[in-house]
Amino acid sequence: MPASTVNKDLQAERDKGSFDRNEFTLWWVGGKEKLKEKQHLETFLANDPDFHNETPIHFLSHKELYEETIRQATAIFRKVRKFHEDRGNGDPSNYMQILGGLLGNGIIRQGNPLGIHFAMFVPALLGHGSPEQQAEWLPRALKCQLLGTYAQTELGHGTFLRGLETTATYDERTEEFVLESPTLSSYKWWPGGLAHTVNYCVVMAQLFSKGQCHGIQPFIVQLRDEESHMPMKGIVIGEIGNKLGMNGVNNGYLGFEKVRIPRKNMLMKNAKLLADGTFVKPPSQALTYGTMMFVRVIIVRDTALHLAKVATIAVRYSCVRRQSHINPDQPEVQVIDHLTQQYKLFPSIARSIVFKLTSDNLWEMYNQVTSELDQGNLERLPELHAIACCLKAVTTADAAKSVETLRMACGGHGYMTCANFYNTYGFVTAACTYEGENTVLLLQTARYLIKVWNLALKGQPLGPTVQYLNSFIQSRNNRHAWIDTVPGIVKALQTVAAGKLRLANEHVEQRKKAGYTHEEAVNLTSLELAQTAEAHCRAFLVQSGHEMIEKLCQRVSPALAKVMRTVGELYAYNEALDSIGSLVRFTTISESDINRLQSKLESALLAIRPNAVSIVDGFAIPDVLLGSPLGAYDGNVYERLYEEAQKSPLNKEPVNKSFHLYLKPFMRSSL
Repeated sequence: MPASTVNKDLQAERDKGSFDRNEFTLWWVGGKEKLKEKQHLETFLANDPDFHNETPIHFLSHKELYEETIRQATAIFRKVRKFHEDRGNGDPSNYMQILGGLLGNGIIRQGNPLGIHFAMFVPALLGHGSPEQQAEWLPRALKCQLLGTYAQTELGHGTFLRGLETTATYDERTEEFVLESPTLSSYKWWPGGLAHTVNYCVVMAQLFSKGQCHGIQPFIVQLRDEESHMPMKGIVIGEIGNKLGMNGVNNGYLGFEKVRIPRKNMLMKNAKLLADGTFVKPPSQALTYGTMMFVRVIIVRDTALHLAKVATIAVRYSCVRRQSHINPDQPEVQVIDHLTQQYKLFPSIARSIVFKLTSDNLWEMYNQVTSELDQGNLERLPELHAIACCLKAVTTADAAKSVETLRMACGGHGYMTCANFYNTYGFVTAACTYEGENTVLLLQTARYLIKVWNLALKGQPLGPTVQYLNSFIQSRNNRHAWIDTVPGIVKALQTVAAGKLRLANEHVEQRKKAGYTHEEAVNLTSLELAQTAEAHCRAFLVQSGHEMIEKLCQRVSPALAKVMRTVGELYAYNEALDSIGSLVRFTTISESDINRLQSKLESALLAIRPNAVSIVDGFAIPDVLLGSPLGAYDGNVYERLYEEAQKSPLNKEPVNKSFHLYLKPFMRSSL
């Protein structure tokens, strides 16, 4: 397509912005240095022919897609390593996240089979390996002299870790573990890169020694020969097949047939097994699951980035597309002028920003708690686990709904694969299941909430994320007085969470008194418990978003502060309106209050309208990462869609052979 100017409607939107877009971008990416490196790296990769395909990958076969993805994955690693070394910084830790973040997924559209190596294999070595084990494995892993994955989920078990069936039985005579897959359902299933890419793996298995089971422990296992890449003796390995998305990730299955590994291959930073088979327990069993908590923190951050990406596409398209009349005497308006379209677009912008702010908050909490863990303090580990569980569940579920809403906001063009909603939906909806299925994670959070509720009843101190329960218990009037400010909405949503928690706890106890076991009572109350955890999470998101925005507004210009506050208000109003039933149940909100809240939401939409394009431009996502003709910076949607259509292999010849083979004989024959 020849060089073109920016679409006049899109340029007019940019001219409307009331704040400095560069100021927003500097905040979003984390400062001038990070922005500079981001732009250099994006330019470095975008201009490289290794990442440009004449035929888009969605036209490739499954096998061709994997092979092309591997080519790109190894190329991007070499390029990024060279990029840093040329700047005097060859530390691989600086580019670990690139292969799995928005940049990596933007370049490699169907997921990177090397991403799991940096997202989970390396963190598993850091989180579970002793200093000696890290010295042995980490240098080669960071240089990609070996490639690994993390195998936990099995064909028959996923989130329920205690149910995993893979066994590692210690043989005292040889000081080896014997790994076995006793049933078909015990085969590892889903690990990224496992099928044909990696040659090592951290395997979670039930440890047996001296005739006793010591629970799930991590083991490092060689899967393939380092020279021939053939499977090692006793390793049964392959790919699980095509999926809804992420088909470049090379998810695999893995079975063990009496596979022997040395004792030193059990990762022993936490639990240990002595040479005579004596098991030394870790300070806390939760330390075994540290890698999962790290990944859940990363998922919340990546979810915000994916939402920013699709919001950029949909907002820009909505400014270019003209559809229908508002005033019959005027021309067709930009789709974004319809209030219903704004309601589809702008809450997703708000979610992206609030999720980003909350992920920053969660990251600070994670670093603080892990620092305390290194000093032997496990006190806040359950709180971190609980908030990470529900945040992962709620943000990924909301993001999946948002991507679909934004796709439909782009009409029929949004349905096209080249629009790139399809790829992004594959990423965010997959996150609803991996690293803990969302409903199970909500129930894990609920289990923690039940515990702290009973602590609060006894007057014991609570962690920061649940301190609001104290004021609820101390209040004589459990129906919170409704106030429609953002802090008032936070208090109202906390009241909803506390009220649901009180009732869920009461119903568990009532069922236990009726003769049910604790586990049975919890199961019969699980609908309420899951809803309680979700309510707790939504209150935390609104609170965290509000507090982080207020802190931000102290150090940015008044113009940007005004926009950010409006974004935070829209998020809070939308969450409150989505929770109307619960607010009526637990607060004093009235019909007139609801009407006023609806008016406030509509006013927030109209206030964001002139700045919508400036906000999504501020996300600073280049065209090469957006990968969508609908969302390109120049707004030339129709020209780019036509160009994409020409790339179809069916358009390479005027007549397809199927005409002569099938259609012509069919049309000429007598039925």
